[in-house]
Amino acid sequence: MNQLWLYSVRAYIRIGMFFYFRRIKLYNVENIPKNKPVLILANHQNALLDALLIATQSGRYSYFLTRAAVFNKPLISKLLKSLRMLPVYRIRDGWNTISNNTAIFEKCIALLQNKQAVVIFPEGNHNLERRVRPFSKGFTRIVLGALETYPEMDLQLIPVGLNYQQAINYPDTVALYFGKPISAQTFVSQNSNEAVINLKKRMFSEITKLTTNIPQKSYSDTLETLDVLEVDYLNPELVNNCIANNFVNCHQKPKSKIIGLKRFLKGLMILNVLLPYLIWKFSIQPKIKELEFMSTFRFAVALTLVPLYLLILVFVLIILCSLKLALIYLLSVLLLTVLAVKL
Repeated sequence: MNQLWLYSVRAYIRIGMFFYFRRIKLYNVENIPKNKPVLILANHQNALLDALLIATQSGRYSYFLTRAAVFNKPLISKLLKSLRMLPVYRIRDGWNTISNNTAIFEKCIALLQNKQAVVIFPEGNHNLERRVRPFSKGFTRIVLGALETYPEMDLQLIPVGLNYQQAINYPDTVALYFGKPISAQTFVSQNSNEAVINLKKRMFSEITKLTTNIPQKSYSDTLETLDVLEVDYLNPELVNNCIANNFVNCHQKPKSKIIGLKRFLKGLMILNVLLPYLIWKFSIQPKIKELEFMSTFRFAVALTLVPLYLLILVFVLIILCSLKLALIYLLSVLLLTVLAVKL
């Protein structure tokens, strides 16, 4: 029953993402082993959407370490845990909660021993900045703890780079780059302190190759220059080379020739979901304090209020007109949405 629930939720989210993102580009997803314990490590920009993208696009049913604060309400906690999300505690949650991580890490180790996949965002928090931030050492405790408990475990570490063209926009395009597997056994022969340092250094290096990494010291000026150059943030290798070469021979993102048509179609789409749009625009969006949550809440509206609103309209049309007309209307709205999003 649990597998059916996970399959159904993932299928529904994939459908939602089809209508939400202009494109989802995957690179080297075959690097994720299917029958080995896997620890997936990714940069973290766009709140819950980062986790949902990995959950639906990686090809494996994964467990996710998620900040404990979102588990505060019993109903939400039960729902998140049914989706294989595990609470991880941070200092800001209170010093007395940190010890709870021991049980969570032990659970992760047991899952890895059973050849499951676990996803961690080692930066420890999300941020829209186009750079990889310093890692916390929580993931190293899982890696080294797993190898200490099960010395023969063939644990594979998979670096992932999440790259959004413009994370808070709708529709947006995202590119996921999956790095080559790194055997955790590589770090076994080192003492614990060296292993922690080298693990963090190696995985930081691998992830920075898979996503745009603007140096913190010159972040604002560099970002402004890249935006003026209209670089393609979906190709982090070219963007990072552009930065390294002092903005010489930088590649621009492809320019759309039908901007006017796209705006027109988007306007028509909004008219057909006007009530959910107004709720989002004037009730939900103004309450969002962190921009990192903008896309997450917008996506939640797209998954809940929009389908409910369309079903109500279809039901009304069936009663007032006919089933045929209701279906024609529904298919027309879906086609219009696809055109507005994908063009």
